[in-house]
Amino acid sequence: MKLTAVGKVVALIMVVGAALGGWQLWQRYGGSLAPEAPVIGSVVPGSVTLPEGPQSGPTILPANVVLPSSQPAGGGREIRMLGYAWNAQMGLMFANGGPQTTNDSLMSKRGVNLKFQRQDDNGKLQESLVAFATELSQGNAQPGKGAHYVMIMGDGSATFLKGLNDTLKKIGPEYRAKIVGSCGYSRGEDKFMGPQEWKDNPSASRGGLVAGVLRDGDWNIAQKWLGDNGLRTNPDEKTWDPDVLNWVGASDYLDACQKYIGGYSEERAVVRNGKRTGEKKRVSVNGVVTWTPGDVQVAEQKGGLVSVVSTREYSSQMPNVIIGIDKWMRANRETVEGMLQAICEGGDAVKSSPEALRRAAAVSNACYNESGTNAAYWEKYYKGVRQKDKQGLDVELGGSSANNLADNLLTFGLVTGSSNLFAATYTVFGNMVVQQYPDLVPSIDPVEQILDTSYLKGLAQKVGSTQVAVEKVKPVYVKSTGRKKVLSQKVWRIAFNSGQASFTAPSYKVLDELKSQLLVASGTTVEVQGHTDSQGNPSANMQLSEERAFAVKQWLQKQSSINFPDERVSVRAYGQSAPVAPNSTPQGRAKNRRVVIKMLTNS
Repeated sequence: MKLTAVGKVVALIMVVGAALGGWQLWQRYGGSLAPEAPVIGSVVPGSVTLPEGPQSGPTILPANVVLPSSQPAGGGREIRMLGYAWNAQMGLMFANGGPQTTNDSLMSKRGVNLKFQRQDDNGKLQESLVAFATELSQGNAQPGKGAHYVMIMGDGSATFLKGLNDTLKKIGPEYRAKIVGSCGYSRGEDKFMGPQEWKDNPSASRGGLVAGVLRDGDWNIAQKWLGDNGLRTNPDEKTWDPDVLNWVGASDYLDACQKYIGGYSEERAVVRNGKRTGEKKRVSVNGVVTWTPGDVQVAEQKGGLVSVVSTREYSSQMPNVIIGIDKWMRANRETVEGMLQAICEGGDAVKSSPEALRRAAAVSNACYNESGTNAAYWEKYYKGVRQKDKQGLDVELGGSSANNLADNLLTFGLVTGSSNLFAATYTVFGNMVVQQYPDLVPSIDPVEQILDTSYLKGLAQKVGSTQVAVEKVKPVYVKSTGRKKVLSQKVWRIAFNSGQASFTAPSYKVLDELKSQLLVASGTTVEVQGHTDSQGNPSANMQLSEERAFAVKQWLQKQSSINFPDERVSVRAYGQSAPVAPNSTPQGRAKNRRVVIKMLTNS
């Protein structure tokens, strides 16, 4: 469960600067700083293909791992870490043994004395790193203010780091905040919930009104789903467009759920294509973007909504990411690597030992201090469950995973044949915010400026061969003979040389975008469909469409064989048999020469 109420601290606006301040004010006041904000036209969210996420399997519990004691270890320099209440941190919880590192814990064995404190406000997380960097710049090599590390959701890291680093660069370029590793993933608990008909037919979501924390991780899930299906979103949460999906802002994830449960409604100006029609209409919330336990509240208190799509399908979208100040980390490399090693070993323990998971859940309960929960609660929703909601619908609730070293190496593309899944997530969702809110976030930093994988590389060298471990956690896809659910379907304009299955030069940009989108959606299988126009021989066109579809598949596999194995990507050829426009005009024939990408799931 993650509470990410961005922009609650007005003081941070003064500290972090005008760009971040404007962003926070926009969120706090519902996207309207003026009484008559201009109407924003609806847009199709930028295509999002997420990296294929490692589907972690059981691993061997290291022989030297024992259950930590409950007594603080004491001694050594204290390292402070702030993070959400989030089940993706289970490996860290076990490794630390408690809110403060305990005796016999993995963290103490690696010489690290870590103090974890819950902090759900992104503004305060940013503020803590600014305070730490400021004191560091004043000559204190081990600052007592702020935090050494913070942890957030990877799909929100581009905007988080943009505002933060714009402030930190005023202190000095060496004080940039960088990501060095990942504790785990959301794998189902973050979701877009709506009526069953939206899941069955995405176009049925047109005119829907969804409550959620805007420009946040779960909003991202819905935006990707819209983009994957070629549907539009209305960025203006003060109007209603019957042809697109519309939004109502919530103060946090539970407020979003209560707006649905309580039947929240508003009278809004009606727009079409960004232009006011002069009409007004009262509309009610009929969808939610949320995370556990928000999904539990919806199911138990009202019901009627299913998981349209979640981080179960978009399984690389939401890694937990660990962020620190570059200058301090470079000066304390042994400590950074020791912490990462303990976290990864904790991930191994949680994956392979029910007792380790139970202990991690107990530590989570002590760290998060969330009302109405206990250790059994955190354990249950870490695993994820299916249950009947109040209206008798089957719903999926919860679901997270802990990362070990092999997971980290796959996440950051440090294994031969893998892609940098985090980089795809960072870029895809950062660009999405830039596309829809260019005045607030005109640009994001290149991923190479905010990511330092040298600590993971050093740890991998220290540990030795990781090939066996990687084989156990790399994505596994099983070809199913049964019918699969179509999660999304979209036409991709991949241009080929005339009469050939070779790509034109401009197509490689489109292919790179497709790869990124599919990497994020790593919990899906993919069907590549080839289509031609009616020019030429029908038999030859059928063969050409097949060759072109195979060319796309082979390009993906050449880029990332681990993320696009044969079991994941299938090919279908249609030739000229399924036109979408008349073949009698050049424009119609151009539309018929296409590649269609379907994302499929088993549910």
